[in-house]
Amino acid sequence: MTVQTADEPVPSMGRVKSTVSFAAMIDDDDDDGNGSSTEEEENGVADDGTGRNRMFSMSMDRPITRIPTRAEMKTLTHKAKRPAVDIEFHDLTYSVDTTAGERAILKGVNGFFRSGHLTAIMGPSGAGKSSLMNILAGYVRSNIKGQILTNGHPRNMHLFKKLSSYIMQEDLLQPRLTVLESLRYAARLKIGEELSDEDKNKAVDEVLELLGVSVCQNTFVEKLSGGQRKRLSVALELVNNPPVIFLDEPTTGLDIVAIKQCVTLLVELAKQGRTVVCTIHQPSSSLFHMFDHVYMLARGSCIYNGTPRQLVPFLAQIGHVCKPTHNPADFVFEVLDNDTIVDLNREIQNGKIILCDDINDMETKSPTSKLCRNETLALLPPVFDNLETADKKCSGHSSSFCTQFTILLDRRTKQIARNSVGLYISFFHHAISALLLGSIYCGIGVDGGRPFENFKFCISVIVFFIYTHVMGPVLTFPTEIKLLRREYFNHWYGLKSYYLALTITSLPSMFLFGGLFLGIVYFMTSQPLEIIRISQFVAVGLFTGYISEGLGILIGSSVDNATGAILTPALLAPMLALAVYGMGYGQVIEPIMESLMATSFLRYALVAISASLYGNGRAEMSCLKDDLYCHYKDPELLLRDLGMSHRSITVQFIGLAIFGLVFRVGAYYVIKIRLLNKPLKNLPLYFKKLIRR
Repeated sequence: MTVQTADEPVPSMGRVKSTVSFAAMIDDDDDDGNGSSTEEEENGVADDGTGRNRMFSMSMDRPITRIPTRAEMKTLTHKAKRPAVDIEFHDLTYSVDTTAGERAILKGVNGFFRSGHLTAIMGPSGAGKSSLMNILAGYVRSNIKGQILTNGHPRNMHLFKKLSSYIMQEDLLQPRLTVLESLRYAARLKIGEELSDEDKNKAVDEVLELLGVSVCQNTFVEKLSGGQRKRLSVALELVNNPPVIFLDEPTTGLDIVAIKQCVTLLVELAKQGRTVVCTIHQPSSSLFHMFDHVYMLARGSCIYNGTPRQLVPFLAQIGHVCKPTHNPADFVFEVLDNDTIVDLNREIQNGKIILCDDINDMETKSPTSKLCRNETLALLPPVFDNLETADKKCSGHSSSFCTQFTILLDRRTKQIARNSVGLYISFFHHAISALLLGSIYCGIGVDGGRPFENFKFCISVIVFFIYTHVMGPVLTFPTEIKLLRREYFNHWYGLKSYYLALTITSLPSMFLFGGLFLGIVYFMTSQPLEIIRISQFVAVGLFTGYISEGLGILIGSSVDNATGAILTPALLAPMLALAVYGMGYGQVIEPIMESLMATSFLRYALVAISASLYGNGRAEMSCLKDDLYCHYKDPELLLRDLGMSHRSITVQFIGLAIFGLVFRVGAYYVIKIRLLNKPLKNLPLYFKKLIRR
């Protein structure tokens, strides 16, 4: 890659004057990690085959970056010093599989994004902007060819993730938390246990002041404006002072004032020594010239790589003159056609040439506020050849598993407690449903002449807990996945700690409201007043609700909420049909149907709740009507005709536990696979990898 100064004419392939080259290589986890340079590059001079001399080698002149030691992280308070990180990529190719075959998204592009600079990736729709951003951030790591370097050395993805943050286009923020609370939770998770709470609070205060959100620090995130939400999204990733920040379309959805504020903020962050890279769509002329560096793509190829001031002369070089009154950012895409793309790509050599205003400024310009700077660079341990060894050494988070779990449990508990509308709805839902169901089946629990009505009551209780607890996660968890992806990808915490906190925080409300429902219906329907039966009845109902929630999480983590709303009833309907099969003629249930019924967890729940009311040697029931014959006053006869005789309630609980474990573990692995952001065709490989962990 070469840098062309403004004093020289823009070179074409056959006539290039002496230029400065940044030798670059990139290595992702799929590469072999070998970043050897040629003998000429080691001596500082090399020929690239066209007569040009390379005079500057990144791999020789800049040491490799490393994660600071824990002791050094204490400088996070009072303007932390972090290593500056330059990013280079060479011959970067990315393709995706489509129904028409493989489609190339990026076609051998090259580039160099320097620390202390705000870089904008621009291009028309479908040009490959987001794909390039996702690849550089490590969000996409499959079907990629080429080389990526950090400070002239092969990138180690595990280390790079700790030094970078990726702020996605949608401002996904944890609900029902204030700005200050959100930042403090982020600091506790991302900084870890090495700093005292006082030092973490100081770091948070510095970020609040830096981003200008101190005035709304006690405002709940739901009430923030679009610009404030964007600033908070940046602030959350800035608490541990990452030297590399990626932003995908940060100005989307903002008005012109908020856009100007957002870009000004990014400029200030870059001036402090960070590498700030963002995608942006058609900025105004004034905003366009605020960027330090512009990288333009069209149809997967680079058509410009340099400063905003050099774009107009570059276009004029190939015959496209931009009028002074015209916005260059708009003009370059207005004149694009097949021939123009080819000409621009050839002149810029697919990104190998960088057009800058002053070569000396490019090489020696220092950040105004050295939060991230070259003076703090230190040597990194050797790039790992063995990925398994690299995982063990580099995959740890800043905080321990127990610390992550405690923080996430505290955060989720606070969010649930503050969801007063949801809690009121849940309370009235359980209370009104219990009163309605109790009034329908009032007093039938002791009537031996109405056993099947009581069995229908058992079915109603099971159905209530199924749909109450399965539909919530189905409709809300797809949004939760988006939030989880942002925090997990930016290395806030591990999935195990998050999932354990998720599993536990739903229990208190489930026990409270579910117990209220079960208590009301049990006594209104005059079921046996025996402690063991009451305990079993309540346990079966709550356990069914908990298992249903696990099924909801599994479905919600697999599909979007619209698909889940259709898929869930389609799955539960046959399960419910199998659960009640044999009602009235249980002695003649076919063996094949017995096997199918065993595949429905609702069958286990229904057998368990029926056995809790009629099993375990219950005495004969009274017949409340003056009938000559009361056939089902013996509870064992009812269980026999339902196909439930001699069924141990313990066995039913074991069956329910197995289904609950399958649903929860299945949901965990589905979430893990989605967070890996890789094709599902490699599913067996993922399971091997996850089992090892």
